[in-house]
Amino acid sequence: QVHLVESGGGLVQAGGSLKLSCRFSGMILSVFRDVSMGWYRQAPGEERELVASLTSGTTTNYADSVKGRFTIARENTRRSVYLQMNGLKPEDTGVYSCYTHYSGKDLWGPGTQVTVSS
Repeated sequence: QVHLVESGGGLVQAGGSLKLSCRFSGMILSVFRDVSMGWYRQAPGEERELVASLTSGTTTNYADSVKGRFTIARENTRRSVYLQMNGLKPEDTGVYSCYTHYSGKDLWGPGTQVTVSS
């Protein structure tokens, strides 16, 4: 069974950086290479929104609000996807979750809290 587990959240001052990690536990390498994945976030009182996505190749997509500041990348040998966040702003605060669609199911991690203080 495949589980997604995030790590790397925390409290940071505005302008700072964080790197989030998400490990796809239980997924074999040949499958991991072929799945697309993404990072979503949900701020208090707001709907969940897509922050960044990455196809099985190298195609990336970013929300306008994070372009130029966030970078999504995968490391196949570690079955992991990362979100490097630079130039953080208070409006980036929220619970960040990784996502993939696998075997006909939407898979989500439990999320990791990111809090940016002004």
